[in-house]
Amino acid sequence: MPNDLGKIRRSSIITTAGPGAVIDFRAGGGEGAPVSAVVAGLEEWDRRAPPEGLRNEQTVYEERLQKKLGVKGFRLPPVDPDDDNAWGPHLLGVRFPVWLQCPNCNVLRRASDWNRDPGDVALYCGACTFHEPGQRKIRVVPVRFITACHNGHLDEFPWDFWVRHRPECRKSGQLILKAEHAGLAGLILSCTECGARRSMDGSFSRDALKGFYCNGRMPWLGVPPVKCDETPRVLQRGASNLYFPVLHSALSIPPWSDGLQKLLGQYWDPICSCDAEHRAPFISMLQGVLGNVGMRPEELASAIATRVERIEQTDTENLRWDEWLQFIEGGVVPPETDDEFEIRYENLPDRLKPYFGHLIRVVRLREVRAISAFTRILPPSDGDAGGPPVKAPIKAGPLDWLPAVEIRGEGIFVALNQAALADWEQRDAVMQRAARADDAYRQDWALRAGPDKPPPRVITPRMLLLHSLAHVLMRQLSLNCGYSSASLRERLYVATDDKPMAGVLIYTGTPDADGTLGGLARQGVASTFEPLLSEALASIHWCSSDPLCIEGMMSISEACNLAACHSCLLAPETSCEEFNRFLDRAMLTGTPEDRGIGFFHGYPAGG
Repeated sequence: MPNDLGKIRRSSIITTAGPGAVIDFRAGGGEGAPVSAVVAGLEEWDRRAPPEGLRNEQTVYEERLQKKLGVKGFRLPPVDPDDDNAWGPHLLGVRFPVWLQCPNCNVLRRASDWNRDPGDVALYCGACTFHEPGQRKIRVVPVRFITACHNGHLDEFPWDFWVRHRPECRKSGQLILKAEHAGLAGLILSCTECGARRSMDGSFSRDALKGFYCNGRMPWLGVPPVKCDETPRVLQRGASNLYFPVLHSALSIPPWSDGLQKLLGQYWDPICSCDAEHRAPFISMLQGVLGNVGMRPEELASAIATRVERIEQTDTENLRWDEWLQFIEGGVVPPETDDEFEIRYENLPDRLKPYFGHLIRVVRLREVRAISAFTRILPPSDGDAGGPPVKAPIKAGPLDWLPAVEIRGEGIFVALNQAALADWEQRDAVMQRAARADDAYRQDWALRAGPDKPPPRVITPRMLLLHSLAHVLMRQLSLNCGYSSASLRERLYVATDDKPMAGVLIYTGTPDADGTLGGLARQGVASTFEPLLSEALASIHWCSSDPLCIEGMMSISEACNLAACHSCLLAPETSCEEFNRFLDRAMLTGTPEDRGIGFFHGYPAGG
């Protein structure tokens, strides 16, 4: 029988609970004993069945994203069937950490040294449990100290190294971790054989394990350790910097949103790989398994040839350029020709024209969001594949697929007035303020990558403006239409190069019921959006944390922000593409000394 630990949301597999992430569960029947595990790699998805790969029925496609990531498709995380098939599709985990502690006697031991009942993954302390007849099991708990390094490796805390046994110690005694006083200074690790004692104070410092090198372990993959010269860092088991997913996403836009690849399924790649002159006969041979696709073989071959040519021309380094063009120049997409993408243009009122070039209601959209790797300790670098930190693998060997989720929903797209934006960007006060954020970003990058590697981008006034606008709109939309702030997400279209973009998409950001009711898209009606924008700007004209916020004193923990704090601009991490960096509400409404810095300083706030 498998050891069932619990359930997690499907969308969590590509965010906080992907391969390599440490997750806590409750097991042990009704006693609710804690069990900690690291999510296993992708090979385990098909371990107990013949290799399925993209033949799995829960396969999705997004051609532009496939080309960028070098895969042939994506797999949805498996769903546990509602039957008694205990060996059906499950996600697998590996117990981590292996060291556990008895909350009663404070003894530290490895998992193999504790008592266990058959079929129960929760362990217990036999000495404490059987000390008194009839006493319930004293369940042991995972230790909260673990180690990780910048290369993504994960390992146990070196208890023997930390306690500093005396030379004569044979290490045959027991390790005790007991809280004698408050805080880490009062948490004492001791050896019962040699009497060595050491406080846990300082264990989380950067150089706490200096002289102890990383063992290069990757327990989620089940592969042999690799050579690693990094000094590991001590982290808490549930620390937020233990796992940062490397995410990639793309919207399904015409012509790729017409479902042609989904219709052909596993036969798409063989058909595309076939020579153009042999494609129609090959399709004719497959008609028995393809079924009715609604097109003659010659028509289908022609459609595939056009699709292959388009995908070859796709700029995989800038997937958003195609999306930007679709929003700005695509025109109305009738729902009867495309069931994944539908937009409606709004006529801009006179009051909005000085600031916006387009206001679009996105009635229907589909986003495919995939995970390709993860990092530890530091979040992924800004899209620079060669930059720090090192990205850890989620699979042990080559696979032609990656995990992904489909997000269907709705949203609002706005593009700024390009002429007004160009004039505003050239103001000295605006450029000087943006330079402060760019300098902070460069200093942060130098600490992570070293002074010899230049940062991959420049933080421009346009970036600060659009990102701040996205956050203030999400906060106001959450109030106006009832969506939780965590269910909304931004998608920024910002560029000042030869493919300039200046827009933002606010859309439903979860694969759940949010996004299917039309409430968010209705907020994009011009007569509704006007007062919404006024209320949003009024809400940040003054902040409850002023004057500290407007002077940047609330952004000490995130130096890449200027005037931004939890009272005015910061959003849930799941909603923000930039980890709540590069925000400045002064770019919207200005400062008390100079309102002209704000792009919307002339817009009548308050509706």
